[in-house]
Amino acid sequence: MWQFRLWDVQDVAVFLSITLYICQLASAISIYSPQRSLTRSVQEDVLFSVDVTCTGTPTVQWTFMSGAVSRFIGTWQLGGPANITLDYSSRVQNYSNGSMGLSDLRLQDAGFYVITVTEETGSSKDAGFVLKVNEVLYEDLQYLSVAGVALAGLAGLLALIMWLVDKAYWKIKEWRCRKEMPVNDDTELHPL
Repeated sequence: MWQFRLWDVQDVAVFLSITLYICQLASAISIYSPQRSLTRSVQEDVLFSVDVTCTGTPTVQWTFMSGAVSRFIGTWQLGGPANITLDYSSRVQNYSNGSMGLSDLRLQDAGFYVITVTEETGSSKDAGFVLKVNEVLYEDLQYLSVAGVALAGLAGLLALIMWLVDKAYWKIKEWRCRKEMPVNDDTELHPL
């Protein structure tokens, strides 16, 4: 016959603490973001929107990567003061939920942005964003419109000059015809 041994209170407590610890590690840090791929134009602002949840007070770190370049942007604890690098200090705004705003975009800002959330226990989680920065097209349209106005003005000026030259030509031709006409106005009458 089989013998069943009932667990004692100490065994149950150890089992529950191990289970809770594993559950905490599995869901210790959560990074939610509604949009991971962003497209903006030069001189616009962008918000890397995230919602960070964890069991302790996490530290958020943002890093920029593009090709062979990797730059540290800043780090802060949720709800605490931020430590932003000098390159980004005037353009970065940190938020208490872990989000980061970047203003006055440049073409060089296009690339991959990584948020690393580190908990007090040492566990961490990363999430990435892709930012594409487009050149401003309306500047090209401004140059095109200025060039179009200049060409239209030049065409109008040339049309005016052609009109004045044509008037002068007909005046000169009329003057020459009058000059070649006989001086006396004697009209001969012929008998019928």
